[in-house]
Amino acid sequence: MPSSFNVESADGYERLMGRWSRRLAPMLIDFTGLANGNRVLDVGCGTGSLAFTLAETPGLREIVAVDYSPVFVEAATRRNTDPRITIQQADACALPFEDNRFDRAMSLLVLHFVPEAGKAVSEMVRVVRPGGVVAAAVWDHYGGMSCMRMMWDTVVMLDENALPLRRKYCFQPMMRPGEMKESFIAQGLVDVEETSLLIRMEYSSFEDYWDPIAAGEGPLGKYVAGLDPAKRRAVDAAVRAAYEAGEPDGPRSFASVAWACRGQVPAEG
Repeated sequence: MPSSFNVESADGYERLMGRWSRRLAPMLIDFTGLANGNRVLDVGCGTGSLAFTLAETPGLREIVAVDYSPVFVEAATRRNTDPRITIQQADACALPFEDNRFDRAMSLLVLHFVPEAGKAVSEMVRVVRPGGVVAAAVWDHYGGMSCMRMMWDTVVMLDENALPLRRKYCFQPMMRPGEMKESFIAQGLVDVEETSLLIRMEYSSFEDYWDPIAAGEGPLGKYVAGLDPAKRRAVDAAVRAAYEAGEPDGPRSFASVAWACRGQVPAEG
């Protein structure tokens, strides 16, 4: 099942989201919990933020990272220097691993881009041993991503065609309160807990904030790339005005919140 995320380049993704997922990765790892000797699966590894952060734990036996995008797989493979990490292309909804293969399965900022997110959770449960842990985090686009909501809320004032795109962005799978927890329980996990993880996204300038979008990365970038020149200039100017908020261009910091959920695969017997 392909992701609905628009990928133009690995470097562009790094500027749009990779740098922030690296801040979130240690928090998801702490929430999940690890033990010496664990075999860990990273579902939807992107450019490797979670996998390479996991590798900072010396006691892990194996880290397997998968992604549907060959662009991401190639970029992560190129960066990898740890022999415990293997990276391959795979579908989150049809993982190419036997049952009970891993101690932990984790997914960072991926499930909301998987149309059949519940099926992806089911596959994570299948490949984790009894007593193991499944965990995931997704952005709270509606209530927790002020930097991106600011863009969408500005754009829809200029173009009503963007209204359904904003709605889709705000209410992607697993983003409503309790939705991921309900899915984890429905897939048979026990001791399920949901929480929020907070980071700050800090930009040095408007260009630092807007350039990855202007280059076509992500859902909003795909929309912007399809605008005619006049509307594109209007959108660029309006988003700049929103970013600057009447002050000179320069650094800005935005609180950004992700939903996180974990559950345990029931013990046998």
